[in-house]
Amino acid sequence: MRLGGVALSAKSFLNLGLASVLVGLLSACGTSQTVHEPLQETFDSSSTFSRGFDATPAQTCEAARRALLSQGYIATARTQELIEGRKNFQPNVDTNLEINFRVVCVPQTSDGQVSLGFATALQDRYTLKKSANSASVGVSALGSLSLPFSSSTDSLVKIGSETISRRSFYDSFFELLESYLKQDKETP
Repeated sequence: MRLGGVALSAKSFLNLGLASVLVGLLSACGTSQTVHEPLQETFDSSSTFSRGFDATPAQTCEAARRALLSQGYIATARTQELIEGRKNFQPNVDTNLEINFRVVCVPQTSDGQVSLGFATALQDRYTLKKSANSASVGVSALGSLSLPFSSSTDSLVKIGSETISRRSFYDSFFELLESYLKQDKETP
């Protein structure tokens, strides 16, 4: 067989064909792209993450701050239109959960007397990773005496993060926020 003016044996031609197929397969494997789309991500008009309040954005965020503090959250950031809080949980010995809660309060009307509160809670999951360290000490005056010293260190390793999307979680938060707004209106 001749290929481009070069004489090839049947075996060489077969090897060249196999090599071409392998190169094609390997290049196809290397260019394959997997598209990862967010799970359960839809943009709709549900009100899971927001509620309207008959109060200014500053009043709404202050009520949100009180609601978070009353549930053991540590306030980590605060402005007139933003409150952030964090709370840690340890459901078992080797697992730690952290919830970062954010509320943004914006005016809904032009006079600013009605506001919208947008809340999102991000839950991070950590697991305990143990690593052992060991060292030995040799004392030359006593010969080859080695005394082993060992220690272990524990560290938390993040294994997952997701936005809490349970409607009941946000419903209970917004109900508590509303109760603090009512208390403020009843107090002279």
